[in-house]
Amino acid sequence: MYYKLVRLRKNGTLASLFINRSATLPIGQWLNAEDHETKGYAHRVGWHLLYKPEAPHLSKKGRVWVLCEAEDVETFTRPESQGGRWALAQRIKILKILEDVAC
Repeated sequence: MYYKLVRLRKNGTLASLFINRSATLPIGQWLNAEDHETKGYAHRVGWHLLYKPEAPHLSKKGRVWVLCEAEDVETFTRPESQGGRWALAQRIKILKILEDVAC
């Protein structure tokens, strides 16, 4: 299982934090990674996930952690201040919002 920090919109829908922010992320459906090159961000095609629900470098305001399944995953080592190990997946399925993880 993997974790992803996402925006929780006022209407209750979920969205990515930075890339392709206008798209809605549904719960319970497989989502394929898309290539959305965005100025100012490293170009890494795939869903950015973590192995634990910790990302000290990111604000938690208006955001929630979700639990995900993932396929076709590559792992990156990052500083602990950025959550440690990251996963880059080509497909994800959001299983649920984690109510018990403090944001």
